[in-house]
Amino acid sequence: MNNFIVIILDGLGIGELPDASKYNDEGSNTLSNMAEFVGGLSLPNLEKLGLGNIESIKGILPQANPLASFGKMIEISAGKDSTTGHWEIGGLKIEKPFPLFPNGFPKDIIDKFIEETKVEGILGNIPASGTEIIMQLGDEHVKTKFPIVYTSADSVFQIAAHEDVIPVKKLYEICEIARTKVLTGQNAVARVIARPFVGTSNNYQRTTNRKDFSLDPFDNTILDYLYNEKIQTIAIGKINDLFNYRGIKIQIKTKSNSEGIEKIFLTTKEVSHSFIFVNLVDFDVYFGHRNDPYGFANALKEFDNHLPNILENLDETDAVIITADHGNDPTTPSTDHSREYVPLLFYRKNKKGKNLGIRKTFADVAQTVAHFFKVNNCLFGRSFLNE
Repeated sequence: MNNFIVIILDGLGIGELPDASKYNDEGSNTLSNMAEFVGGLSLPNLEKLGLGNIESIKGILPQANPLASFGKMIEISAGKDSTTGHWEIGGLKIEKPFPLFPNGFPKDIIDKFIEETKVEGILGNIPASGTEIIMQLGDEHVKTKFPIVYTSADSVFQIAAHEDVIPVKKLYEICEIARTKVLTGQNAVARVIARPFVGTSNNYQRTTNRKDFSLDPFDNTILDYLYNEKIQTIAIGKINDLFNYRGIKIQIKTKSNSEGIEKIFLTTKEVSHSFIFVNLVDFDVYFGHRNDPYGFANALKEFDNHLPNILENLDETDAVIITADHGNDPTTPSTDHSREYVPLLFYRKNKKGKNLGIRKTFADVAQTVAHFFKVNNCLFGRSFLNE
């Protein structure tokens, strides 16, 4: 069928990078720390592929003859956010990090936001956990009808609003204005994110109507190169938002890992000669950011349970990469992303697994995809297709 599938297990790091201290991420190791915390992971299908050959992970044994080639990758771009990680996987190197606002947004940004969106005021304007800030400010928001603005250690401008106070469509309009008229130039954060929620006092809950408003990549990514060569590009889940829909022929939105896994299964049965780029975001959103190692482990188990069904759809002309975009260690005090290596598993049916070592950039993924489809390019990275 000649398909190439890249599956991003969002937030699944595998050990601190050499420069982790610059990001206050010393000691982070999403996979190994989580495994220790929960008393060992049981992921027999990822184990067979060679996950335990990359690094020592409690419960995951190394294989004498792994079914996939294995290794880990270094992030060379500046940052540890989802956009940076995905764009590097797509073949770019981000030299200048996206702007961060660790103390909240300055007055000029907030004033312009209020002026352009015509809201009467805002609440928050602090770095915060999304689930915590709606509990803290939800009642005041319902009373005043002011949107809740907050950020994190990532380059994001997040706007939370109760769906009965500011309807979802209106919240999206506010975010679009913020993206195009406020958070531009030197203030161009990686993403403006709509964060709708529902519920009543002391019982507010975020909904699945989140929407990201991203920037266009600053240069062509592997998606653009393939699209321009008339090779079908299919994005499943968060990929669409992170690349701002550029270079994507078929856009498949999902609201959960289970839905994303189902779309992988259905898509690989139906298409040929296509690049299928997938993000499974639940690991990061629901478990990494909420410091829930048990939930993270259970979500990995769910993916592992479905992995044979995905691989059974493939033939010897197909290829699969399973990797991540950054870390999000649920065992550390931080609720933010962590600067980590990411695991690399490269599967081709009936191909002997080999040690791919430590790759010098996430962009090796893009070059491997380009090599597979025989597409010339100017991307970063080095192909491991035939290693």
